[in-house]
Amino acid sequence: MSTTAILTNLLRHQAWAHDGFLKILAETDAEAHAEVRHTALRILNHCYVVNQIFAGHLTGRPHGYAENNTIETPTPDALRAAHAASDRWLLEYVASMTPEQLSERVPFTFTDGDRGAMTREEMLFHLVTHGSYHRGEVGRLLKQISSPLPWDTFAVFLHQDEPARREHG
Repeated sequence: MSTTAILTNLLRHQAWAHDGFLKILAETDAEAHAEVRHTALRILNHCYVVNQIFAGHLTGRPHGYAENNTIETPTPDALRAAHAASDRWLLEYVASMTPEQLSERVPFTFTDGDRGAMTREEMLFHLVTHGSYHRGEVGRLLKQISSPLPWDTFAVFLHQDEPARREHG
C-alpha cells in the first residue's frame, strides 16, 4: 500500500472519529457534566489547532497561532464543523501531493519558537497519531461519566466503511 493510500485511510478514519466524539459531546448534558465536557472540548480543540498549525507548516503559510489551543472554548457543534473542514482540507492536500512532494523535508518553527523540520508525510502521520492519543484521553473522560463511547479504532472504521471486508474471500 502506498503512503498516499494509507495516509488517506488514516485521515478518513480521523475525520470519522472526530465526528463521532463531537456528536457525543454535543449530546452530553452541559450542566450535569460541565467539567468533563469542557475538558473534552478543550482537548479536541487543541487537536484542531495543532492540525491548523501543521497545515500552515505544510503549505509554508502563517497559521496565526501563538499557542497550541485557543483562549475560548468552542461549542461542540462549532468544533465539529471546524474539524470537518480541517479533515476535508487534509484529505484534499494528500490527494494533491505526489510521493516526491510527500517525502520532501519542510522547515518550520514551532509555536514555542523552536525550529524544526519534518517531511510532509511525517507531519501528516504526526497529526494522525496526535489526534488518536488525545481522543483516547477524551474517551477516558467520557467513561468517567458513563457516557456512551464512539467507536474509534481503525479496524472498525475500515469495516464500517467497506462492509465487503467482512467477507472472507
